Amino acid sequence: MGGFAAIGECMIELSGANGDQWRMGFAGDTLNTTWYVRALTKTEYPVDYVTAFGDDPFSMKQRAFLNENGIQTANSPIIAGARPGLYAISLTGAERSFTYWRNDAAARQLADDTDALAQSLAGREIVYFSGITMGILSAKNRENVLNAVKNAREQGSLIVFDANYRPRLWENADTAQQVLSDAFRVTDIALPTFPDENALFGDATPDHTADRIAGFGVGEIVVKDGTEPALVVADGRRTNVPATIAKAVDTTGAGDSFNGGYIASRLAGLDPVKAAASAHRVAARVVEFHGALAPMSEARAAFG
Repeated sequence: MGGFAAIGECMIELSGANGDQWRMGFAGDTLNTTWYVRALTKTEYPVDYVTAFGDDPFSMKQRAFLNENGIQTANSPIIAGARPGLYAISLTGAERSFTYWRNDAAARQLADDTDALAQSLAGREIVYFSGITMGILSAKNRENVLNAVKNAREQGSLIVFDANYRPRLWENADTAQQVLSDAFRVTDIALPTFPDENALFGDATPDHTADRIAGFGVGEIVVKDGTEPALVVADGRRTNVPATIAKAVDTTGAGDSFNGGYIASRLAGLDPVKAAASAHRVAARVVEFHGALAPMSEARAAFG
């Protein structure tokens, strides 16, 4: 088994500068995590982003951007006539809000071709996906992704999942609960965020979140909670790992960069508690930059 593959949506990102001037980049929750896995692993370690692209100029720029930064795209299909989704970041201080245009995004078709999806995940050391990955898909394609992930797991891949609940992506809360619970059932490492889990499942504390997810058979759980300590549940122990203090200017991608730092740390052989501490350092550095993707060199410096 070798390499990392994430499944999800690469979007056009518009981040504010001065007045009505905007900076265009590319981002998306699982893509952000992929960016930091790429930054924090050896150059020769295979890192792929599994999605679907359009055939428009912006999609061509997406593929070129990924390739230039050492991220391959496996067997991701190119859909004639499709185009990327787009979002804009609005900031109040360092806290962000988003406006989306993604209803006809190419990534919604990433699981139409089940053979291509299976080939993209074959032989991976780690397969990573999220609740946003599932939320943008049709019911049939959600089933296709879960089947592909389950098959990859049966073939030896380690499955990592972040529920990353976003209400606007889902038909209703009941559907979200069912789909995300099914995703946890095929997961080895869960990286949920407590406020999301509280909003959807009503968990009263991070411990309650960990208990519920452990009930699905997940053996390694890290419950993120913003600037509060992360709860690490692994190897029969529960440990609260304090967050690293940061001078945040933009919290976009904070949790995603934590996930990337955690995955890279585990790949490097750190135990779960040390991996969470390392992930906090990466996230603290990332929020000191605007946009979801901080320079890889800065993430590496924080990672050590």
